[in-house]
Amino acid sequence: MDRIIAAFYKFVTLDDYPDRRQPLLKLCQQQNIKGTILLAAEGINGTIAGTRSSIDTILAYLRSDTCFADLEHKESIATKSPFDRLKVRLKQEIVTLGIPTIDPTNLVGTYVTPQDWNELISNPDVLVIDTRNQYEVEIGTFKGSIDPHTSSFTEFPAYVATHLDPHQHKQIAMFCTGGIRCEKATSYLLSHGFENVYHLQGGILKYLEEIPATESQWEGECFVFDDRVAVTHGLEPGTYQLCWGCGNPISESDLTAPHYEPGICCPRCYLTITPAQRASRTQRWRQLQLAQS
Repeated sequence: MDRIIAAFYKFVTLDDYPDRRQPLLKLCQQQNIKGTILLAAEGINGTIAGTRSSIDTILAYLRSDTCFADLEHKESIATKSPFDRLKVRLKQEIVTLGIPTIDPTNLVGTYVTPQDWNELISNPDVLVIDTRNQYEVEIGTFKGSIDPHTSSFTEFPAYVATHLDPHQHKQIAMFCTGGIRCEKATSYLLSHGFENVYHLQGGILKYLEEIPATESQWEGECFVFDDRVAVTHGLEPGTYQLCWGCGNPISESDLTAPHYEPGICCPRCYLTITPAQRASRTQRWRQLQLAQS
């Protein structure tokens, strides 16, 4: 049976967020939901998978709360659940920037729909920045966009300090997987004197869902944080897999590379693997193979 994958987030003040965890966890368990939901004082962020009826039940439950009445979500379909388990976690931030004063509910950039995005990023006066991590950017991004070469979102403020100037960069457009990182990224830029700051509404996933491949400015595939690894236009499954050693995406050509060992290492991590890590990964891979057989 096909599984519906629903991704959602909302920045909203939740002073009672610890009290919300157990009822939400219980309902998700009853509905056999898999995936991850994060709760923090600043809001909610989740990607979950289940049957059509179970996903509808969870979304209806959330939207019955006045805090989430206008909660938006994005959907895709998979032949099986891309998650092995359910996690409902309490966090300091629903997306970690590390600067508590940044609040997208008070200050945020201008949303640009997928239908208007191509025109914006085709403007030579607009600086287009990919706010995702480098391993995500490497497998796909928009034509002409800038890779900040960050390994985590917490490095974004340092990138801004060393590469961007509000007096020089008058128009900046940013994008990320589902839109949540750009909520904080645009808020951060606006709080530091940048004036014309835009971000892709719904993120790359919404763009790939709504914009035909023939009209698309997207190149490559989009990394997603589940067992699908990557998706393409129409949110169809991509061609990448994950290295069981380092957890980074690996291409079809990586699978035939001399330094690729299933379950052990890939061309990205083979130089850094220690003997202890090799032994641990070998044992884990053997256990997985036995379980599958």
